[in-house]
Amino acid sequence: MSDKKPSKPCNHCKSKSASAPADSSKIHYEKLWLYRHCSSVQQRDRQAQKAGQLFSGLLAMNVVFLGSAFISSMIFNKVAITLADVWILLSILKVLCLFWIIYYLLGTSRQPHAVLYRDSHAGTIWIRGSVLLFGSCSILLNVFQIGYSTILVHCKSRVEIVFPSIGILFICTQAYFLWHHSKDCIQVQHNFTRCGLMLTIATNLLLWLLAVTNDTLHIEIESQLREVERRFAGKAPSSRNDTTLCTCPNMTICNIFQKGYILLYPFNTEYCLVCCSVLYVMWKNVGRRISHHHIPHTKPKFKLQGVVFGPLLGTSAVIIGACVFMMYQIQATSLVPSRQVFVIYYSYYIVLLPLMSVGSVIGTIIHALEKKELDTLKNPTRSLDVVLLMGAALGQIGMSYFSIVALVATDPRDLQNSLALSYSVLMIFQNITQNVFVIDGLHRRRIAAETEAKHPGDAGQHRVSAELPGEEEPTLSRKQEHSQTPPGKEEDTKEEQNGEAYSQRRMSVLELGQEIRKASLSYMHTYSNLSWKRRALREISFFLVLCNIILWVMPTFGAHPIFENGMERSFYGYSTWFVIVNFGLPLGVFYRMHSVGGLLEIYMTA
Repeated sequence: MSDKKPSKPCNHCKSKSASAPADSSKIHYEKLWLYRHCSSVQQRDRQAQKAGQLFSGLLAMNVVFLGSAFISSMIFNKVAITLADVWILLSILKVLCLFWIIYYLLGTSRQPHAVLYRDSHAGTIWIRGSVLLFGSCSILLNVFQIGYSTILVHCKSRVEIVFPSIGILFICTQAYFLWHHSKDCIQVQHNFTRCGLMLTIATNLLLWLLAVTNDTLHIEIESQLREVERRFAGKAPSSRNDTTLCTCPNMTICNIFQKGYILLYPFNTEYCLVCCSVLYVMWKNVGRRISHHHIPHTKPKFKLQGVVFGPLLGTSAVIIGACVFMMYQIQATSLVPSRQVFVIYYSYYIVLLPLMSVGSVIGTIIHALEKKELDTLKNPTRSLDVVLLMGAALGQIGMSYFSIVALVATDPRDLQNSLALSYSVLMIFQNITQNVFVIDGLHRRRIAAETEAKHPGDAGQHRVSAELPGEEEPTLSRKQEHSQTPPGKEEDTKEEQNGEAYSQRRMSVLELGQEIRKASLSYMHTYSNLSWKRRALREISFFLVLCNIILWVMPTFGAHPIFENGMERSFYGYSTWFVIVNFGLPLGVFYRMHSVGGLLEIYMTA
């Protein structure tokens, strides 16, 4: 008896013993060699990625510090370090960047399995278009500089001709590289690619810093204008101007080059900033593997459906702004600009900026009322957009605070000064409110309410199409029955058949019309109940897009009352105010352009 008992285990014991190895394998799964090997490989991959980013970041930091030391020494000690020395350093950096870009285009990107993934969020058409636009203007700027230096070659250095020539080649190559490869997630030569990208970013930053701080040509042009005014006034020229100024043999050509240089000068700083942002996204995407759920299946399209008031108000703002801009360009470029043109310019901004601020506040409130989840997926492009929006807004906000201090300290009760003071305060408030609206909108997910709103209509159409074949079955059976009738009754059956067919067709058309009407009514009811918030968002975002476009056009193409009215310039001094304006104005222009991209994304996804 005792020998037979252990020979037959019960079913519970069998199931327990059978499940024991599986449970043990699940418990001790982490001890398997393959799992530990794969996890160690992933850890080593992450560590290598962090090490490569750290090393390339240190390289860029050292290059930026070296260039900044050169530029600072040129500013504070022009005898030891001259502008030509800074140009030589930047020319060497440009040549190194050119070698790396050519190697990337001809070598790295053509290797097998080099570009397996492309970031759909990076390198949007508007950012690449801005690279081409600002790059073309920067090329023209260098052409004007070469022409101006060539005419005055008897008193200019040869470096002043070589440096812009290398700059033209650098701008063309970099623009081609960014247009075709801004979306690349390179999978080979990670460290070398990161170092090349960071070297190019550092070079663009140094070019931007030099453009912000270098006012030698502007001072030279100002001195020449003062010299012309002295001669017209019948005064003797100063000895300082006789020794330091170059006399231009052809004043007409020199004036063309000078005007073109001053007009295109902000585009160069804008180009450097845009290139830095695109190159940074490429640097973040080196070695990145994009999963399928990060790839959008359907891209939102730009459609002008459901918006009326936003385009009307925005178009009105653009037309009025264009008229104000033309009046300003005609009056302000004269020898003695009138106060009236500054009053009109500031009045336009004082009316427009509160409307934009109110729209941004209403849009932010609508975002808070909507039940949209935050998009927490890793997206380097969106993270950079947020940083750029906040950083670029600091340029206009900083200039506004400097203007507020100067205006309050001098004479705030004057009409022009009071308008300029109101302009500065409203500009700060508008930048802050628009930043909150755009950043909040970029972090919202697209909800499936669009498909839900369309679902009732689709369902009604499906029901109609599903019911119509069912109605055809009895008609077919009746036709079969009538085909079996004797030939003597054919005429009667034909008349009955035609009458029944006509009545059935009439009933089917009426039922189809009723179903379509029900579907359209349910769609309109759902759309009106669910999407009024989104319609308001589309109206607001479209209005803000048009307003930011005109606010981008006016300072970009030469409307700079903050520099030309002379009040802040006389308060801070020419050189100090020149640095402040050249630091804040390109950032303000870049902010308007970048805001247009963010607002368009909110419009298309609303």
